[in-house]
Amino acid sequence: MATHKILLAEDELALGTIVKESLETRGFDVVFCGDGEEAKTQYTAQKPELLVLDVMMPKKDGFTLVKEIRQMDEHIPIIFLTAKSRTEDVVEGFGYGANDYVKKPFSMEELIVRIKALLDRKSGQNNGSESVEIGQYSFNFAKQTLTYKGSDQMLTHREAQLLQALYEHKNELTDRSLILNTLWGNDDFFNARSMDVFITKLRKKLAQDEQIQILNVRGYGYKLVC
Repeated sequence: MATHKILLAEDELALGTIVKESLETRGFDVVFCGDGEEAKTQYTAQKPELLVLDVMMPKKDGFTLVKEIRQMDEHIPIIFLTAKSRTEDVVEGFGYGANDYVKKPFSMEELIVRIKALLDRKSGQNNGSESVEIGQYSFNFAKQTLTYKGSDQMLTHREAQLLQALYEHKNELTDRSLILNTLWGNDDFFNARSMDVFITKLRKKLAQDEQIQILNVRGYGYKLVC
């Protein structure tokens, strides 16, 4: 079984050490950093498969780090560790490109489940390469690309997942709770807000074809019209 390399950035040494050792006992190869600048350097040097990042770190905070990493890699799964409870902070994290978040204090089992789920989804992208037509766009889930008249746009992991879910029910109402429970693991308020952020991003990326709409049916869900 291949070992997955994870980059962990956490400025609380005791917590970081516990998380590192716990992940290593589960077979993960963990690179542990104590601040955002070190994490950026190690990301470039180590080429990890997944990032687990604290939001509040010295030298470079998690939001800034993710913004910089997303300019280099649109696809690597990223999980935020956050003690923040304000909805705006969680939504901001997803807006910068995070795939998931775990609120402190958390159980190691919860973190490991979320890590495995993201790695499994990333692996699943390589199982097929067929493109589907969405209006004038060509959508390739495996490659996470949207192509319009020969020009490619890269999608993030979560954007591709969400668009795939909408496409599978195109021209039909898609239950909001179903998407949230399938992709985010539950349909709580924080996850619902983050999904709204991704819907807005997808609308912008599909805007060149005026015949495509993602409708919000209040109280129920979304409908991809194409």
